This record gives sequence, structure tokens and C-alpha cells, in this order.
Amino acid sequence: MRAFRPVTLILFFAASGAVGQQSTGPVPSDRSQPPKPLSTNPLIVEADRWYGRRQEGRVGARAAAGPINQAIAGYEEAARDPDFVEPRWKLARALYFKGIYTGLDEDSKKAVFQKAKRVSDDAIAILGASLEKRGIKGFLDFGPELLAGNLKDRSDAAPSYFWAAVSWGEWALAVGKVEAAKTGAAEKVRDDGLTVIGIDHDFEEGGGYRVVGRLHDQAPWIPFITGWVSHSEAIKYLRLAMQVNNRNFVNRHFLAEALYHGDAKERAEGIALEEALLADAPSPQHLVEEIKIQEDARQNLSVWKRAS
Repeated sequence: MRAFRPVTLILFFAASGAVGQQSTGPVPSDRSQPPKPLSTNPLIVEADRWYGRRQEGRVGARAAAGPINQAIAGYEEAARDPDFVEPRWKLARALYFKGIYTGLDEDSKKAVFQKAKRVSDDAIAILGASLEKRGIKGFLDFGPELLAGNLKDRSDAAPSYFWAAVSWGEWALAVGKVEAAKTGAAEKVRDDGLTVIGIDHDFEEGGGYRVVGRLHDQAPWIPFITGWVSHSEAIKYLRLAMQVNNRNFVNRHFLAEALYHGDAKERAEGIALEEALLADAPSPQHLVEEIKIQEDARQNLSVWKRAS
């Protein structure tokens, strides 16, 4: 979705440096056209139709719950098939939207993201079982590069890992960044993001780069747990996302926030990025997501300019 607070994670992924309340904001690969379904399963086709109507009834950046709940119900029904990956990653995507944009309270958000995390992991487990059936053993121990190499032929692999990263990130934000980091959430988000990059670095307009870069920018530095996070890696990955699509609202917003955590030259670049983002027109197909990004950019600029 060209939203991505996956992207879209945690206070790892809190999109607003000022208030830490935005999501990874994953975004669709094509702003002008809805994503094509991977199958013709009628349950998924109908759920996709409701997902495409998720903007209906919105008030500003707050969506009405009705359309997204209909989509969720359809994906849940399709996911009764124990070997069907597509409804699971699409369910995680729909749950993300519900959790971020429909005005849920904190306990309800936590429950939604816990569910999204579970169904995402189920999707990945099904992909892993398919590798086992092909005689590829020990996939649970594969690193992102080896895993991605064995999944490039699966059209549902990149979205499954992407929405798993997003779901884990949002769950981590809901439970608290330090507690989540101690459970290994940061490593999980990092490895899932790197797997997306390995499968398809263009997926979700640089979504894998966006996930990993955001994580490096926002994850808490904890010795022996997340000692690998770094500002330079954050900037590297977020610039790679911008190389894939420099018009994507979330790529621009996340890079701006990461730059603002740097030196004076970087801060000036970050401010300019947010100002340009505010001057841009949100996509009619993604109004809720992109208006929310602009609200966060506006709040950032207010804080940043007072501090300068």
C-alpha cells in the first residue's frame, strides 16, 4: 500500500519521531491500480473487493470499520484451507489497516496485531512446508539470503514475509519496544525484511528496504540484543527504498525522520523532504494512509522548526 508506520514498526517503527505513534505504512506497488489477486478463489476475490473499498466512509485519516471488517471476514473464511498462503498474508494486511486506521483503543490494537502476527507466521510455516516437500530441509535455520533464493518462484513469498515484518513490528509497538526487543522481535523484523529484499527488492515500492531501514533508525540500542542497529545502515536502506520509488510517501517520510536524527546537513535534508511531502497530493486510492503520513509530517515540521 502506498501508505506502510510494515513499513508501516515498533517504537522501532514509530513513524513520527515527535510522538512515536505512526505505522510502517506499507504501500501498494502501483498507486493507480489495485493489486491483482493471486488466485480466482471466490472468497478472496470478494474479500479483495471489500479491501479495495476500505476508503469508503472515512473521516480524514480515520477509516470506517465496515469495509475492512468485511474483507477480514472473507480472508478468514478462505484461510480455513490449511495449505492456502494467499488469504493469510492478505488477512495480515487487512488487520494492519484495521489496527492503524479505524481508531481502535490500545488493548484492541494489541489483540489485532497479535492475530496478524500469528496468521503471518502461519503463512511462512506453509511456505516452509512447501520447501520440505521439495526436499529442502532445515529451512528454519536458513538465513535470509538462502531462504529468499529458495522462494523466488513463489509469488506469495514476498508478501508473506513483508506482512509478517509489519505485523511483528506493530505488535512490538503495542507491547513496548524494550520488551519486544528482548523477545527477538527486532531480529525477526530484520530477517523478514532482508528476505523480502532477496526475493524481490522492488516489492511494495522498496518495502523490504523500507522495513530494514526503519528498523535501524527506530530500534532501541540494547547491548547483546540490538547492538547491530546503526544510523548509517538506516540511511543506506532508506535511500535504497527511494531509489526504487522516490514518490512513495512512506519512503520519503521515513528517510526524512532518519535524516533528522543525523547531523545539521542531514537535518536540513530531512526538513526539505517533509516540506515537499506536505506539498504533494495524496493518492485517491490511498487517501487514509497518505493523509495520515502528511499529518505526521506536519507534526514533525512543527516540532523540528521550533527546535531549530
